[in-house]
Amino acid sequence: MAKISFFIGIIGNIISLLVFTSPIKTFWKVVKRKSTENYKGAPYITTLLSTSLWTFYGILKPDILVVTVNGAGAIFQLTYVTLFLMYAPRDKKIKTAKLVAILNAGFLGVVIAITLLAMHGSLQTTFVGVLCAALTIGMYAAPLSAMKRVIRTRSVQYMPFFLSFFLFLNGGVWSVYAVLVKDYYIGVPNVVGFVLGSAQLILYIIYRNKSAAMIEEKGPVHIEAKEGVEMPAKGDNDVEAAGNLKSRSLAEGKTNSLPKPSVDRQHSLQKLTKTLSIGAYELLQHSSWANDAV
Repeated sequence: MAKISFFIGIIGNIISLLVFTSPIKTFWKVVKRKSTENYKGAPYITTLLSTSLWTFYGILKPDILVVTVNGAGAIFQLTYVTLFLMYAPRDKKIKTAKLVAILNAGFLGVVIAITLLAMHGSLQTTFVGVLCAALTIGMYAAPLSAMKRVIRTRSVQYMPFFLSFFLFLNGGVWSVYAVLVKDYYIGVPNVVGFVLGSAQLILYIIYRNKSAAMIEEKGPVHIEAKEGVEMPAKGDNDVEAAGNLKSRSLAEGKTNSLPKPSVDRQHSLQKLTKTLSIGAYELLQHSSWANDAV
């Protein structure tokens, strides 16, 4: 049984490390552009707290597999937070630094101090385990808003498949590991993650084809509308309409601009495709729950 649990734990380590390394591409762009742009630091700060607490829990228990994966995760998250602080604008940098001080220094320090100084024996693992489980459940529950949006819009473009798949896989593997080692603090939050991951995959299967149909149906309408705006006016009626519009604008004290130069259909289609895909891209970059482990 010990060999099986160790093997499952190794698989869990690999999957979790893949999740932890997923923001590398994002921060590579941050370093190249020397700007955090619209990215948020809170997901990495909370994940740093989570992995730090789980590492502490693994040391108390002790559980080497919990220590290794979350220790590595904490190093990755600390690197991300450091880069964020380096390249964030001043106001965002100050807010992020305060949050780091409160959560990753203050709260974590208090938990460690209380655990080591005021508690003994199994009470230590119980106290830290409950905190870890509660925090992980909260992070696993973060994509509920994305699931609600999928149901409302009948589109999965805001819920990337691979994030849902890894949530499902990560929760499932660590749930099995928790059963084998009889650790409820690891098991409960990961069962929640497994269930939510399963629900997301089901939603993806239900709405995947509908999303493609909606995009295909709406695409030509959007392109036509864009072309209508960008094509210059022609004919006497159009000139007269443009003159009337300009007169009304001047009367209201507004400035009016000339029509934009026309663009070809291919360029409009590229802009439309980019607009449709940016929602999923932003969700991928800002998903805190995708960076959580055990």
